[in-house]
Amino acid sequence: MSNARFSGTESYVATDDLMMAVNAAITLERPLLVKGEPGTGKTMLAEEIARSLGRPLIGWHIKSTTKAARGLYEYDAVARLRDSQLGDDRVKDIGNYIVKGKLWEAFESDVQPILLIDEIDKADIEFPNDLLQELDRMEFYVYETQQTIKARQRPIIIITSNNEKELPDAFLRRCFFHYIRFPEADTMETIVKVHFPDIKKNLLAEALQSFFELRELPGLKKKPSTSELLDWIKLLVAEDIPPEALREKDSRKAIPKLYGALLKNEQDMHLFERLVFMTRRTGAN
Repeated sequence: MSNARFSGTESYVATDDLMMAVNAAITLERPLLVKGEPGTGKTMLAEEIARSLGRPLIGWHIKSTTKAARGLYEYDAVARLRDSQLGDDRVKDIGNYIVKGKLWEAFESDVQPILLIDEIDKADIEFPNDLLQELDRMEFYVYETQQTIKARQRPIIIITSNNEKELPDAFLRRCFFHYIRFPEADTMETIVKVHFPDIKKNLLAEALQSFFELRELPGLKKKPSTSELLDWIKLLVAEDIPPEALREKDSRKAIPKLYGALLKNEQDMHLFERLVFMTRRTGAN
């Protein structure tokens, strides 16, 4: 059992609940399944755990076409056929055509690694179930070379999901679960100060108020995330935008254009522009 303990880092603001969840998963030797809105720092969590504990990070970023077997290994039969046609002596050893996957890489690591299985919900519904045995037993069999690959030590496994689809119950039972709630205003202020320690107090207050008001806008298709707030504040700081400009209701002014860092589709942008227009008319009356 690992005696590692995660307590956050200087560049990553982790709540007490999140730190407790990470350490519980480490103690139980179970994968930590992390869900939450996109942009709440799920992927970054694995990176910061690796940095905090001084462990190597092995990232497996899942796509819709990713198969579970690819995480174990792939047999490159095409390359072997080509080499055989060229008379290459490498074809005598089939092991030359076994491409190690991320799980294999994690299993053979000399130092306990952090294995990130990122956005598992993007894959086929059977993907999580196809990994059950390997994650339970910490071993798998390579049929082409007739060898069993066993983990030298159990990796600390972080699995992220954006909740695009439900995960199988059998898989969920094997995980420790944590949902990263969207940061409240005081936590968000701390996060921003980590990235912009010299930001003016008034600008930060106005930016956060505008940001949270925008997130509460009825009918918004995609609420802006933490990462998008940081992008927006970076623009405000770079352009030296005064705090009072964020209260400007004239949609012809420059500030609404900067909201492109927060709003990522035309529907939400039109909704915002209509709100600004109505607010300006109300103010004029």
